[in-house]
Amino acid sequence: MEDTKHKNFYSIGVSYIKADAQTRGKFSLSANGKIALLNEAKANGFDGVFVLSTCNRTEIIGFAEHPFQLISMLCKHSNGSVEEFAKISYVHKNQEAIQHLFNIGTGLDSQILGDYEIVGQLRTAFKIAKEHGTTNAYLERLLNNVMQASKRVKNETKLSSGTTSVSYAAVQYLIENLDDYNSKNILVYGLGKMGKHTCKNLAEYTRNNQVTLINRTEEKVDEFIKEYPFINKSKIENLTEEIDNADVLIVSTGASEATVTLENIPLDRNLLILDLSVPANVDPSIKNLENVKLVNVDELSKVTDETLAIRKQEIPFAKQIIEEHKQEFNDWLNHRRFTPAINALKESLEAIQRDEINFHKKKINNFDVDQAEAITSRFIQKITTQFVKHLKTEETSISQSIEVMAKVFGTNLETIDAENH
Repeated sequence: MEDTKHKNFYSIGVSYIKADAQTRGKFSLSANGKIALLNEAKANGFDGVFVLSTCNRTEIIGFAEHPFQLISMLCKHSNGSVEEFAKISYVHKNQEAIQHLFNIGTGLDSQILGDYEIVGQLRTAFKIAKEHGTTNAYLERLLNNVMQASKRVKNETKLSSGTTSVSYAAVQYLIENLDDYNSKNILVYGLGKMGKHTCKNLAEYTRNNQVTLINRTEEKVDEFIKEYPFINKSKIENLTEEIDNADVLIVSTGASEATVTLENIPLDRNLLILDLSVPANVDPSIKNLENVKLVNVDELSKVTDETLAIRKQEIPFAKQIIEEHKQEFNDWLNHRRFTPAINALKESLEAIQRDEINFHKKKINNFDVDQAEAITSRFIQKITTQFVKHLKTEETSISQSIEVMAKVFGTNLETIDAENH
């Protein structure tokens, strides 16, 4: 896999569309898993690959000869199987993969329509890939265009009005389902990105001063609560005791297995548990307890019909913005791919032109060189224009077409980047 000449651009993965939270959890990649996958990709010569793994999706985006090469790496570094992947996955190729990335980056493909948390996750995913040497100019340019489109969609449309994240949905769930939510004892377990957003949303949308925070790394809690003095701090060893005192437990620990088990749960009082983690960090058997109501990511991601209706009206405007930036990317790509080949073709035709004019100058008396050059130059221009039109056609195989041009005209023409994006 030395170059991208005979490769396609793919996006392969699983998402909330076909896979529930438990199944997505099997394919989620840990921080170490992502790095191991990128290192394997680099060692095997993959040019241009990055990995996106969130609570709603896990996918590999990049170049390959066949999508199975990316699928097998995903299954190797996660707990998912190829057989299971085949049932609940998606594989996007070339222009479809480009469109898919624009849809993700602008919130059109989020579980909650218009959720922009994904933008930061995309940036981080690309940054990690760049640090490990698995990105290329194609991906860099594409991500740049996606980010520009995302910024415009957020600023110029109402696609992000109302609920914008699972952490926000969690707080809205409390507000809508608990009459006295401001006086409930709330325990937040886990201070990753989701936990931080949850605490911030509790501060912004409620007046509850009975929030306690537990995290394995205490220093992170100390730093965080400087900004939110209404939050109480507790230690990880007091987890069971704190759950016993809580009315609401919000779990966002981001571990690869359950961090809250039956042993942690009191049996003599009612408890509402919101599990924001993927894979689930609350033992699923807990939902069988009569005194416990367990709500997971999929349930929290359901927004009100009214909010969804407002957002759906904005989809055409978002798509229009995407089209503009997608066209900008494809124009860059076409220029990058066609220009060297067309220039080489033109040089080859001009060499034929010079030879023929010189030949006729010797053969024909009073041969009009200027007129001959003017007529043949127009022919060259029309021929090269026709080739450009042919190469820009969706169905065209770029590498095959340029190989034919090279054979016919004896030129050294090469394609740049993947085949027919």
